[in-house]
Amino acid sequence: MDATDATDATDATDAGNAADAGNAAKETAVYTHGHHESVLRSHRWRTAENSAAYLIGELRPGMAVLDVGCGPGTITADLAELVAPGGRVTAVDAAEGVLAQARAHVADRGLDGAVSFAVADVHALDFPDDSFDVVHAHQVLQHVGDPVRALREMRRVCRPGGIVAARDADYAAMTWYPATPGLDGWLDLYRRVARANGGEPDAGRHLRAWARQAGFTDVTSSATAWCFATPEETAWWSALWADRTGASAYADVAVRGGHATPDDLAAAAGAWHTWGASPDAWFAVLNAEILCRA
Repeated sequence: MDATDATDATDATDAGNAADAGNAAKETAVYTHGHHESVLRSHRWRTAENSAAYLIGELRPGMAVLDVGCGPGTITADLAELVAPGGRVTAVDAAEGVLAQARAHVADRGLDGAVSFAVADVHALDFPDDSFDVVHAHQVLQHVGDPVRALREMRRVCRPGGIVAARDADYAAMTWYPATPGLDGWLDLYRRVARANGGEPDAGRHLRAWARQAGFTDVTSSATAWCFATPEETAWWSALWADRTGASAYADVAVRGGHATPDDLAAAAGAWHTWGASPDAWFAVLNAEILCRA
């Protein structure tokens, strides 16, 4: 790994000791979305092509890949296909329940022999140093308690010359048409709830800085967007966010934390339906990406 100066050496030492850091290394953030059906509906839509295109050119047959925060496994399965033959993906998630869905998806794709699964905390990964050629995390760092520590730990388990790749949305940079005041309120509420949970909803803009703080000196930054612009896409996007707003773990956290009332959430869900019903509806989600050479 790159440890050419005193700062990098200190970072590498800190990362190497992460597994022994005990409770100090544990995640302190709450996963704001939870794993309600509406959340997994959007996660299952994700593929390597629409969510990890910036990484595809780095993948080769025979590589060992760690997929952090794998969720229901759709990107995981694509990564396994991209490093075949001879490659292997280890998929981890902090939520044991969602791994059953990931296992089922991978098996349906005929890839169960190429993927293994484990429950893991990205702040303290239970793998030896230099275990993987590629360490990948999609929409993970916005939800963790210490994203710099997480990146240091991802760096620790990545082999010299390997790649640590991360992609996260930036909620403040989301934009849509037509203007719907209720969605302005939804966005403000979501960002407040996510930060109260210990996360950073505008993680995208921080990725490069976090990577540099984690000791990476070779960082390639980019950005791409999800765009929902057809009637079918906007209907799907608005319905799942209306459901997330009113029925997911986010709704419970928002109410229990005193950030919103059930009536507030119902109004926000209604705003999503109103926006989605417009024939002119258009929504873009900016995602930032980093490729860090270990």
